[in-house]
Amino acid sequence: MASKKNIIITGTSRGIGFEMVHFMAEKGHQVLALSRNALPVKNIGLDHVKAFAFDLGSTVDHEKVEKFISDDWKHVDILIHNAGSLICKPFSDTSLEDFKQVFTTNVFGVAELTRRVLPFMNKDGHVVNISSMGGVQGSMKFPGLAAYSSSKGALITLTELLAEEYKETGPSFNVLALGAVQTEMLEEAFPGYKAPVTAEEMARYIANFALSGQRLFNGKLLQVSSSTP
Repeated sequence: MASKKNIIITGTSRGIGFEMVHFMAEKGHQVLALSRNALPVKNIGLDHVKAFAFDLGSTVDHEKVEKFISDDWKHVDILIHNAGSLICKPFSDTSLEDFKQVFTTNVFGVAELTRRVLPFMNKDGHVVNISSMGGVQGSMKFPGLAAYSSSKGALITLTELLAEEYKETGPSFNVLALGAVQTEMLEEAFPGYKAPVTAEEMARYIANFALSGQRLFNGKLLQVSSSTP
């Protein structure tokens, strides 16, 4: 490996995020694992990993991350926005508070954490946003996912806008729209459906893309899916 990276990953208590922490740490990279529940990562005691309890909607938590970077790391190479909030119920039963909750995690919190981390990133840095096929214009849509899929569509557009705004100075911004991956979140949205891809397989793909994808891509949406949903 050419160099060890400082990598921030959100949504690390389970599924894809949890597996990504493993993968990056095994490669010798420094990882800051952010999740509302930090215990799953803390309990495995990986070298090179720091885990914070972190809520994307908390200003105090954003300040804590900013202070950690300033005091300990000084710079960030990769930021992976993997955390996601999903509500699956009919639109007529979906309240304003439901929409606020989903958008706070999937859009507003992503924007705020990115804003705070950007001063510590350089031209070669890479911000990777994890969206969903449900957020891609023209893709198949599913009842009950109005808040979730619309928030993931907003995340795609946000990625494209930030790539344009920072194209001269960096870092690069890309977004991966994932299809079905066998996770607890998938089970919530599609009970009983068996996905063709495991969380570990997808975690490795995202991690490798985060480490090198900025050499070839900026402001791009990549659809990472072999099935419907």
